[in-house]
Amino acid sequence: MKKALKIAVYSGDIPSTTFIERLIHGLSNTGNSIYVFGFLKQKVAYNKSVSVFGYKNNKLHKALHYIKYSFLLTCFKYAEKQKLDALLKKQSKNLLLDKVKCYPVLWHQPDVFHVQWAKGLADWVWVKEFGIKLVLSLRGAHINYSPIADKNLAAMYRVNFPKVDAFHAVSKAIGLEAVKYGAAKEKIHVVYSGLPFAIEKRKVAKQKDVFQIISVGRAHWKKGYTYALDTCKILKEQNFKFNYTIVGGANAIEFAYQLHDLNLSDEVTLLDNLPYEKVQAWMQDSDVVLLPSVEEGIANVVLEAMHNKTIVLTTNCGGMDEVITDGVNGFIVPIRDAQAMAEKIIEIAAIQQEKKEEILENALRTIKTQHSEQKMVAEMLAIYQRL
Repeated sequence: MKKALKIAVYSGDIPSTTFIERLIHGLSNTGNSIYVFGFLKQKVAYNKSVSVFGYKNNKLHKALHYIKYSFLLTCFKYAEKQKLDALLKKQSKNLLLDKVKCYPVLWHQPDVFHVQWAKGLADWVWVKEFGIKLVLSLRGAHINYSPIADKNLAAMYRVNFPKVDAFHAVSKAIGLEAVKYGAAKEKIHVVYSGLPFAIEKRKVAKQKDVFQIISVGRAHWKKGYTYALDTCKILKEQNFKFNYTIVGGANAIEFAYQLHDLNLSDEVTLLDNLPYEKVQAWMQDSDVVLLPSVEEGIANVVLEAMHNKTIVLTTNCGGMDEVITDGVNGFIVPIRDAQAMAEKIIEIAAIQQEKKEEILENALRTIKTQHSEQKMVAEMLAIYQRL
């Protein structure tokens, strides 16, 4: 029987994204102790194997947090505290907030410290000085374009990636990008994001006069929505009847201008962000979930659409071709190609129901075999145990 571990899952915010919360929940059922550190946005109910050591975003709570752990370290781990203080000073990270973040980690001293966002890596390299194994997740923007736009960030990666004990890559493509900044290939482990399957999704075919297309995601250039709107213009010119909804695009002035400029106000709706369950319902009621991105790791919204048994049309950005095989479990087109997207949408609309059901079943099978929460947790745990 393997030794029970003390595993810290660190994203900075408590609670974090849906998928990081699923990781915490899944690990909490493995017989190990799970530690969560960071800024406490709201109270979270975890099971008894998860310990939360968070601080609230006000001066009083931060001060109390600092006083508590400074006292404990001074009384019982004075030498380690002195060593950490020296390391923080050397890195010019000797401010009160740095100690508020770092002191609890030193006091509880997990076996593994798993950092979820690469941009924050420099803040945590010090844990290796105390025998803590350092794991870093490699996710979309932090690897694919941020270090290209920010030379200082790229330099930080080159200095610190060689110090990381293991990397978790959400796709093979992202793992290859990290190698450019000094990540050792043998330390990179691809673990796909996982979905829970407690409830089998059922989708009832509905007769619709207007083809329903939906995209979900923040209003950011990497999401490729400008190309999707150009696609809508092509569809309208071909008298194809459709509605296109962008969830998360409500406050984007550039989208509103493009809608006006292309005369698409009747066909396209820009919505604000919606609660998770409402988004799932919107996707289930749509004919196609469109991912027009120019950059992704593996988009969670595509995995959710496949689980919801909704047809997916994605660009071949990032690791999307590791999930979607064109015409088998979804559809895939080149990035920045509005004409190809338009042609594929018309093709999808013409598919017979029997063929559509086959594609949807293939998509669900892909999710169950490659993207289950159980598989994700087991593979992450294996990384920690190997360290």
